[in-house]
Amino acid sequence: MRQVFCSHLLRVPFGVPFFFLGLVALSLCRPAIAQTTKPADIETRQVVGSTFQATHEALVEAIEAEGLVVGAVIPFKAMLARTEASRSEVDMPYAEAEIVQFCSSLLAWQMVGEHPDQLALCPLSIAIHAPVGEPGRISLSWHSPGRSTAGRSKADDLLRRLVERTTQLARLRW
Repeated sequence: MRQVFCSHLLRVPFGVPFFFLGLVALSLCRPAIAQTTKPADIETRQVVGSTFQATHEALVEAIEAEGLVVGAVIPFKAMLARTEASRSEVDMPYAEAEIVQFCSSLLAWQMVGEHPDQLALCPLSIAIHAPVGEPGRISLSWHSPGRSTAGRSKADDLLRRLVERTTQLARLRW
């Protein structure tokens, strides 16, 4: 009578131990894979022919031109630098990075009117970042709220309009 083992049932050619070792190896590789794949709800736009400071000024100007007020500028790279010693497995990816937050009260009222939990989408924000070792490469990144409701569509349109205006203004700087 033939003995039935788990490896025979799973059709694993080298046995169950090698199957589980393969699973462990894949799970260890997952963080590296996750870092190379950009999330679908994060949009990024390169700013060509500008500096970090000029891009920051252009973003603030674009926000204010929409009649909005910058609520906060978060020095993201500085925050990471303060905690860098406790995270030895990841190198600092940014030469410079900050997050600019702002909100439209009309848009906020529309979104929370659609569903109260959409308050999590406010304030809106756009990140400005420059990678280490690549001088002159400035990017704008933002979380797209999607287009599933009228309010979210308006927020998405606003973010895209601000990014477009920022890239135009940033190139005009001396």
